[in-house]
Amino acid sequence: MTSLRQHIDPKAIRRLRRVALNTIVTLYLLIMAGGVVRSTGAGMGCPDWPRCFGTWIPPTDVSQLPDNYKEIYGAKLKGEVEFNPVKTWIEYVNRLLGAFTGIMIFCTLLATLAFWNSKRGFFWLALLGFVLVGFQGWLGSKVVSFELHPVVVTVHMLVAIIIVGVLILLFDKADRLAYERSSGLGLKQSRIGWWVLGLTLVQVMLGTQVRENIDEVVRVLGYDARSMWIDHLDFRFYLHRTFSILVLGINLYWFQMIRKTPQGYKDLKGIIVWSVVILGLETATGIIMAYFGVPAFAQPVHLTLGILLLGLQFILFLNTKSKDVEVGRVEKVL
Repeated sequence: MTSLRQHIDPKAIRRLRRVALNTIVTLYLLIMAGGVVRSTGAGMGCPDWPRCFGTWIPPTDVSQLPDNYKEIYGAKLKGEVEFNPVKTWIEYVNRLLGAFTGIMIFCTLLATLAFWNSKRGFFWLALLGFVLVGFQGWLGSKVVSFELHPVVVTVHMLVAIIIVGVLILLFDKADRLAYERSSGLGLKQSRIGWWVLGLTLVQVMLGTQVRENIDEVVRVLGYDARSMWIDHLDFRFYLHRTFSILVLGINLYWFQMIRKTPQGYKDLKGIIVWSVVILGLETATGIIMAYFGVPAFAQPVHLTLGILLLGLQFILFLNTKSKDVEVGRVEKVL
């Protein structure tokens, strides 16, 4: 490991680590913004893409639009487009965050060029993330053109999760190299980790199905009938709620396994503590939505916490390879 580090500029690796971390933070802000868009019904706040009501900076008042704007922009929306400055700007800020995320991941890609001759895998990971962000931008346009079709919205969320995973993997690799850190947990925790990640991902996807079910109910009852939404949901809501018990149980079991690994727990204590806190908050926001009329603030928070929990789980999982296996692999490369 030491001879490998001799060929790497310490400033470059720490710069990559910092840029990758900032990009991850930006991604989470974008995910939260997307949750706000859905919870407020602002998804069609801008009825066209990439512009918004035909301009790069959207209007703030209906007087800035032509008198027949509903006919111009409402053709594909069956004439239902109605200008709402709050919803328009919520969607517009979401798009700005998306563009900024693209810039951040491009900066991450540039930061990996310093390792082209030593750790080329950094570049390919960053390039994958950059391509996926481009695809996500294209998919975002389809979310508009398909009028928030449930399948497109769900795929949009799944791609966002994959992008976060790619950036976390890049950050973890850079962090290991920057601070000569190796894995502290064993293969038994790794096997359970696969189940934890898989079941949590299934739970997040079930959550998107519940969100789609809510959209169906909203189209019938309207946004002013929040207190009645839960009563009109189908089996997807009850499946999501019941499955949460399994997810909660296996997460706590996994955290307890890691806790019994002295060195591993010492290195990862902070991440485990935050994972437990986020798991608790995730459960609490789910209860709030189920029993307190699905308040708008809880929806984006619940979504963001779920993706954040997945990210922390992935970091823990990346530390579930035995030290002997990892050191052996490095020595073989050298």
